[in-house]
Amino acid sequence: MKPRLVPNAGRADPLGATVAADGVNFAVYSENASTILVCLFDERDRETDRIVLDGRDGHVHHGLVAGIGAGARYGLRADGRYAPDQGLFFDPEKLLVDPYARRLDRAFAYDARLALPRDRAVDTAALVPKAVIVAGRENLAPPSRVPRPGLIYEVPVRAFTKRHPGVATGQRGTVSALSAPRIIEHFRKIGADTVELMPVAAWVDEWHLGNLGLTNAWGYNPIAYSAPDPRLMPGGMRELREVTDQLRQAGINVVLDVVYNHTGEGDLSGPTLSLKGLDAPTYYQFASEHGALRLVNDTGTGNTLNCQHPATQRLIIDSLRLWVREGGVSGFRFDLATILGRDGNGFDAEAPLLQAIRKDSVLSRCLLIAEPWDVGPGGYQLGAFGRQFLEWNDRYRDEIRRFWRGDGDMLGRLADRLSGSSQEFRHGGRRPTASVNFVAAHDGFTLADVVAYANKHNAANGEGNRDGHNQNYSWNNGVEGETDDKAIISARRRDVRALLATLFFSRGTPMLTAGDEMGRTQGGNNNAYAQDNEVTWLDWDKADVELIDFVAQLAEFRRSHPALSDDHFLNGHKHHGVRDVIWLSAAGTEMQIGDWHDARGCVLGVQLNIENNQVLLWFNRDRVELKAKCPPPHGDGRWSVGLVSSQEHVKLEKSGQVTLPPRTVVALVA
Repeated sequence: MKPRLVPNAGRADPLGATVAADGVNFAVYSENASTILVCLFDERDRETDRIVLDGRDGHVHHGLVAGIGAGARYGLRADGRYAPDQGLFFDPEKLLVDPYARRLDRAFAYDARLALPRDRAVDTAALVPKAVIVAGRENLAPPSRVPRPGLIYEVPVRAFTKRHPGVATGQRGTVSALSAPRIIEHFRKIGADTVELMPVAAWVDEWHLGNLGLTNAWGYNPIAYSAPDPRLMPGGMRELREVTDQLRQAGINVVLDVVYNHTGEGDLSGPTLSLKGLDAPTYYQFASEHGALRLVNDTGTGNTLNCQHPATQRLIIDSLRLWVREGGVSGFRFDLATILGRDGNGFDAEAPLLQAIRKDSVLSRCLLIAEPWDVGPGGYQLGAFGRQFLEWNDRYRDEIRRFWRGDGDMLGRLADRLSGSSQEFRHGGRRPTASVNFVAAHDGFTLADVVAYANKHNAANGEGNRDGHNQNYSWNNGVEGETDDKAIISARRRDVRALLATLFFSRGTPMLTAGDEMGRTQGGNNNAYAQDNEVTWLDWDKADVELIDFVAQLAEFRRSHPALSDDHFLNGHKHHGVRDVIWLSAAGTEMQIGDWHDARGCVLGVQLNIENNQVLLWFNRDRVELKAKCPPPHGDGRWSVGLVSSQEHVKLEKSGQVTLPPRTVVALVA
């Protein structure tokens, strides 16, 4: 049967393409378009039909097309006024991807013709992926409330699996590879109960990368929020569902890193692929300037989603629910999450979109993690997202690095980060686990590079080393980059282990980026977003097995000691005659004001007593061995060595004196 429009038979809800008994219903939101067309394509990518949607309820254009069903390929075209200086980009020569597309026939590829103005436009149908109609919507039960993580493990799917010897060649670089037995075994060994996948929604490369011979390796440039990128998920949403089911059976939850703050359509000169061509004033933020409108750029990418608009809010909520209900994910990490709460006056933690996420019957049960900043005015909002959110804590990262680098006046800051960052999170009923602690993440130096490079080395990105953070709080232990000097190599290994021990011994939710547990390096590149190559692909054959074993030991030690993982802020007050924490100087006496303000202070002791579990931690950042005096534990016990970050012997005398190797964390247990 040839596809045909059934007159006056369409419905305005749900949005997107929905298979019905008598055809497929299309519904598209656009306040400013005069006409919306559905364009059908055959298996050879030839356009076979253009059908004008004949219904309009409010701002929703809709129509029922008979003669097609699941598996049909389609795109949209929108006509209306073309006035870029007023935020209007309507151009029927531009084929557009449905914002509610759930599967694409291929990945996006940037082409300069996608950005041509209407008076020079060419038909872009051959340049744009087609949405594939998916039958039905799985109405799965909402997930059980997801517990707070013990360890979050951040995974770039392609880089993580591309060279893994335990993954079949055809699966490497895809989500399905995460179900390989050896990968699940690795997750469990290091104690990762929550795997956070870097973006998997369909994205397009930034316009300048093609000329450099580079491609986007991270995925933070989305176009279709609800469609898996075919490069990562050739099996579509079902592929993700199979992996999340398998990992859940192994005790591991999957969280998606999502980018509901901008799209890959960029600024006014960027490509027109979806939202820009359908109704830019609805979906993007604009500001008036000299009588014209310009795109607001609070994300640093050229555009900013208009999360104040109900249609944008609905798009985001519907997308999130789809990933949970059909993909089986347990939660989300929101990139540049401040955007979700921005209004005309700045950030509001009670903004409609954030409220909708918190109150949604499905999403409220999920793990919600905010990256609490953007680059716009007042964009830094660490600690402001409320009880239901965890938040990435970059101040933790910076101050832990600064302590181990040797910066002055750091003992008090170390203590605050060890105890859960109470200055940012001890309010509104929040607990230490609200702070997602990390010493390295995908954005920035790898952990191995933190201790091997004092400066960034981003020449390979083609931006003259101007991109990436300049303030990394890193050090190189005497030589910049690779070296054969055994003493420097040993010092770097010691520093990495000390940083890891500090992370696992801190109150909060620890996060580890894939590969940092095995000593991966990016050669000093601290912004490797465009390095889809050996720079970012994990080399499993060269993994530091001893370091992996050490991380597994740290995870087990943390799990075994409530004194380290307890989710209450420390206060130093007595409970049943015992204080939960005592901060100690090397002399074994309680820290005094003068000790805290010793700019050159190198040693800090932390005596913890939680639920009758006693742990005494010593941090020595000096480059020489030091001695410390241990006060006796509460009760009749005695201290014994539980864990040492360096691979050196620790002598614990009956007198209570303990030797602290240089650049080392020592954990004693009673």
